[in-house]
Amino acid sequence: MFQLSKTIQLSTAVRSFHTSKPLFLFGSGVIKEGATLPNHTLFENEPKNKVNTKDLFAGKKGLLFGVPGAFTPGCSKTHLPGYVNSVNDFKKLGYDTIVCVTVNDPFVCQAWAKEHNAQGKVRVLADPDAKFTKALGLEKDMTAVLGNVRSSRYAMVIEDNKVKKVFVEPDGTGLTCSLSNNVLDAIKKGDLAK
Repeated sequence: MFQLSKTIQLSTAVRSFHTSKPLFLFGSGVIKEGATLPNHTLFENEPKNKVNTKDLFAGKKGLLFGVPGAFTPGCSKTHLPGYVNSVNDFKKLGYDTIVCVTVNDPFVCQAWAKEHNAQGKVRVLADPDAKFTKALGLEKDMTAVLGNVRSSRYAMVIEDNKVKKVFVEPDGTGLTCSLSNNVLDAIKKGDLAK
């Protein structure tokens, strides 16, 4: 029998086999295409407004994107505004639910959504303890810059809680593959998991 009293350091490659990681993740720890979206509670506008992730996309086609932080430059100048401005293009293709998740408190998310006229277009939801973000395998330690663990920048196409396509920025913060125009192009091309 193994003794667990000693601390064992695991390499990054072995970490993916840790029992606390869900089985629907890639070896790198990121949720994979074809997986079911994990069930967690997020918050909209204030702590009493709980939103269950399984209810967001149940029986619907939609988009989920994550950002490192509300009011940060890339998120505020490019990422969120891109989805707000593209909402009608996505709706024409049958994608009516667009959700942005960020590791912030619900009050910050509410103010950020209001500043970008996202109400009624993009639901900006708070993941204050990063539990949902960690369940996706998309957490990124940004303690040195943003004070805590945050979300990597990503986007997903979701149909009835199934992940059809995942776009994760290679460095976790860049503004390339997860932008609204790239997601829209992939949908138009039919480049989605079956």
